[in-house]
Amino acid sequence: MKNILIISASPRRGGNSDMLCDAFMKGALEAGHHVEKVALREKSIHPCLGCEACQNTHVCVQKDDMAAMLDAFAAADVIVMATPVYFYTLCAQMKTFIDRTLPIYTTLSGKEFYFIATAADGNRAALARTIEAFRGFTDCLEDAREQGVLLAPGVWKKGDVAGSDAIEQALIMGRNA
Repeated sequence: MKNILIISASPRRGGNSDMLCDAFMKGALEAGHHVEKVALREKSIHPCLGCEACQNTHVCVQKDDMAAMLDAFAAADVIVMATPVYFYTLCAQMKTFIDRTLPIYTTLSGKEFYFIATAADGNRAALARTIEAFRGFTDCLEDAREQGVLLAPGVWKKGDVAGSDAIEQALIMGRNA
């Protein structure tokens, strides 16, 4: 059994990337894993101040919901990061989350990662920048292992991803996590 943390950056409850997170979670639960899904839209996470105080203490000076998120991130074996694509990259919620991992990023080792991205643009190549942004983050972690990437292009309106192949792919990825 693995401890799986799903981070949904969708600002819309039931948005396309959020629905793919739910499908991944369903598959992972069916496989017997412990799964926690966190919706960043429900958290108060402020941007990094760049003060570097955390470099020595491994604790951020800001008092918001990020401290609990860092604990969950550190405890997870598998991390699923899902974002809608805005202007061909990560949405602000995901980027803020990534930036705020600074207090612990040097202590993380051996995590498995899955990346999920949804976009209105129907061209799968348009999602490449977003996946490279995720990889830029995991390149900074020790022994991070990319286990899967799920791209869902051509989904703009809330719920467009329902009934698509991407839902089944997310379910399968979750089962195989």
